[in-house]
Amino acid sequence: MPAQPWSLGGPLAEDHRTRLRALGVPAEALDALDLRAVSGGPLPEWWEDYGNALYARPGFAIPEKLLETMVYYPFSGALIVLGTDISAVSSFLLGGDDATVFIGPDSFMSCAELYCGPASSIVLVGGVVATSRAVVDARNGGSVFAERDQLWAADVYIATDDMHRLEDLETGERLNPYGAHIRLGSHVWLCRDAVVAGHAEIGDGCVVGLRSVVRGQKVPPHTAVAGTPARVIREGITWRGEDTP
Repeated sequence: MPAQPWSLGGPLAEDHRTRLRALGVPAEALDALDLRAVSGGPLPEWWEDYGNALYARPGFAIPEKLLETMVYYPFSGALIVLGTDISAVSSFLLGGDDATVFIGPDSFMSCAELYCGPASSIVLVGGVVATSRAVVDARNGGSVFAERDQLWAADVYIATDDMHRLEDLETGERLNPYGAHIRLGSHVWLCRDAVVAGHAEIGDGCVVGLRSVVRGQKVPPHTAVAGTPARVIREGITWRGEDTP
């Protein structure tokens, strides 16, 4: 492997560990990773001076182009932890102060697009397989949290917000979510073109069907849902990664 244009420093700082644990990252997931602070290279000159931190595992390449386009303006307090190879990710963008991104081990996201806004968080505990062009977007203080073992088919879209304000014409009241929270349990299969948006929770072992929309809903564990909006079509299910009779 060719030498990288940055250097690896010390292990995960205790205050950063505390921050990740507060967001739900399991202690065992952190203990299993040899994480080292990244400095120099394509990171902005102001990165460390503004209290931002990036951690990665030794031996895992970080695409320079991703870091070069990660930021458009200075901000502070961002924490990025890369516990896996993200070379297949196509876009990784941070949008402001105190953004937190944790990508756990054994994950592969082909042509994925990740965005994390100010005071927002994306936590993928590990074992995420996103086959093509998944979009994960957390903003306005919102969060996306996915337990281990995720299978996301092509063009899955996971977003806390709609990125524009929808309001009542008479009162001016906002009608769509702002800074919503999304949680995916373990062993979740999102089929092609599935959308998860707004305040949403999907239980362990669930399947979200083709082109279905889970928005502002709580999906019980071990159910299959489908439709727009999604509804339960089968209870008491599980699924396997292999395609067998």
